[in-house]
Amino acid sequence: MAAQHQFLLDMTVVLGASAIAGYFVNRLRQPVLLGYLLSGLVLGPFGLGIIQETEEIQVLAEMGVAFLLFALGVEFSLAELKRVQDIALKGSVLQIGLTILLVALTTTLAGWTHGVIQGVFVGAVLSLSSTAVILKTLTEQGEINTLHGQIMLAILIVQDLAVGVMLAILPALNEPQNLWGALAIAVLKALLVIAGALALGYWVIPPVMKKVAETENNELFLLAIIALCLGVALVTAGLGLSIEMGAFVAGLMVAEIDYADQALNRIIPLRDTFASLFFASIGMLIDPQVLLANFGLILGLVGLVIFGKLLIIFPIIISFDYSFKTAVISSLGLSEIGEFSFVLTLAGLKLGLLSEEQYLLLLGTTAITLVVAPINIKFAPRLANKLLSIPLIKYYLHKYKGRKAFSLPKKMQDHVVVAGYGRVGQVIVRILQNQGYSVLVIENSEAAIQKLRQRNIPYLFRGLVTV
Repeated sequence: MAAQHQFLLDMTVVLGASAIAGYFVNRLRQPVLLGYLLSGLVLGPFGLGIIQETEEIQVLAEMGVAFLLFALGVEFSLAELKRVQDIALKGSVLQIGLTILLVALTTTLAGWTHGVIQGVFVGAVLSLSSTAVILKTLTEQGEINTLHGQIMLAILIVQDLAVGVMLAILPALNEPQNLWGALAIAVLKALLVIAGALALGYWVIPPVMKKVAETENNELFLLAIIALCLGVALVTAGLGLSIEMGAFVAGLMVAEIDYADQALNRIIPLRDTFASLFFASIGMLIDPQVLLANFGLILGLVGLVIFGKLLIIFPIIISFDYSFKTAVISSLGLSEIGEFSFVLTLAGLKLGLLSEEQYLLLLGTTAITLVVAPINIKFAPRLANKLLSIPLIKYYLHKYKGRKAFSLPKKMQDHVVVAGYGRVGQVIVRILQNQGYSVLVIENSEAAIQKLRQRNIPYLFRGLVTV
């Protein structure tokens, strides 16, 4: 069969199998991306071997991640980012640094790695979580704009930025004297991308997209959006940074123009189609024979990774004054190893930072954590509620409560408390403010809370029964 026909056949088989597996997984009330992962496992070279050449699928899979991050950038509100900016900047750096430090110390002292440099590399691999899996799961569950959703995505964005730095300094790990120079170059590249994106987003993109929109041609508008997304992604890739970072930056540029909603509606079908290929491609990397031969070891490593990341991330989120429940959901959601770790581990293998056995073990551990990640996110709220019923935790929370559920001035007196910010509540608040009264709104709907934040109205984020 001609090469182009073989590729078309492979695409058809992967998409068809993903649809079938996704359907049955959805019937079991599990995230559909588990079906995509399973379809890749079954079809790939380590499964039935129906798909032998995975390179072209991998290229399309990268486009899927790019569209995922582009859509996130379009949806991501910079105003919303401000409410989690502390943990996004300080917390993410602390999480990455602590993970690298603790993993390097543990693996070196235990003799699992040959020296500190190899331990640092393994720590960098384990410090990353999966933007694609978490984003897809949060989207399916309608939790993108929840507080824990925003915290996870904010941390993930910084991790994605860190990937570019990690890839840049990776070759220098074998030559420590060049480490600081490589780090400086990576940071400079990131700053150049951000500066260029700001300039394009302010002076170039708005008038260009306005001209395209004025044609009232949906095809031209879609082509312009795709070109922008992939173009910026390729520029960042050319600079040695990640494609995903470029796609997200492109999405942020579009988010600030008048046609953001139109762009998002056009890109969503492409995002979902190509994202299914990405998750199927991850499934193709899983070798069941390696998993079975090292089942006990890999299972132990999976448990160690999830529990270890929980122990690192949970206290960090709590230290930023978020509630116990938010910290549990966010830390459990971030406890997997990210898809970028596949890129890092392969690069580490080529540079001699990992042995073949270590590479396969890391690959298997990463794949399993990605498979269980959607389940962790789905059941995290239930786990948090169970933990909250434990007397010792209740006693602790009575003394210490996360304060990020509040948005209150330091002093507030002679104010009116409004229960709820629905249609009637909004009218009441507007009338009271017009009369010069200070207002405090009690609300437990995240959608309503977003409106309150945008309008700078003090609120208490909880139900009336808990007040």
